Amino acid sequence: MLAASLLALRLLLLVGTAAAGAVGMSGGGQLWCVAKNNAEDGALQSAIDWACSVDGGRADCAAIQQGGACFDPPDLQQHASYAFNDYFLRSGGAASPAACDFSGAAALTALNPSHGSCVFPSSASPKNGSFTGTTTYGPTGADFSNSFSWKLNFWSLLLHISSSVMFCAATHVL
Repeated sequence: MLAASLLALRLLLLVGTAAAGAVGMSGGGQLWCVAKNNAEDGALQSAIDWACSVDGGRADCAAIQQGGACFDPPDLQQHASYAFNDYFLRSGGAASPAACDFSGAAALTALNPSHGSCVFPSSASPKNGSFTGTTTYGPTGADFSNSFSWKLNFWSLLLHISSSVMFCAATHVL
């Protein structure tokens, strides 16, 4: 009886761990183009300059200008991500993944980079009243700047390990 209860607990924890691992992922196949963490500042600044220029990418960079919702002067990574993502969407979004490269300084992600009032449109979400992909109902992304999904995974793993130890101990005692 104890062994069956512990087995049921282990299965429940496995399902919980799988669900916790999904926290932080967007629904509906949404993609964002963001700056890579290891990209050089000079490369990011050059790419921002090109993406936001009239002669270059023609991205709408108003949100990363002073007074914009995504303006954060010391955070070049966030500014680059916003500019890269806008250019990526204007170039076809998910249908044109090559538009998210910027000489190797950018990558596609399914994690929503939006934070606070700075909202990053996705390849499958509406922008400015026009639809550029599939529509979904309910929340399609979230602010993960203070994400706690790693804590859920850690505690689920710890509980899984402890129940496994208890199961092994119980089967050897009986």
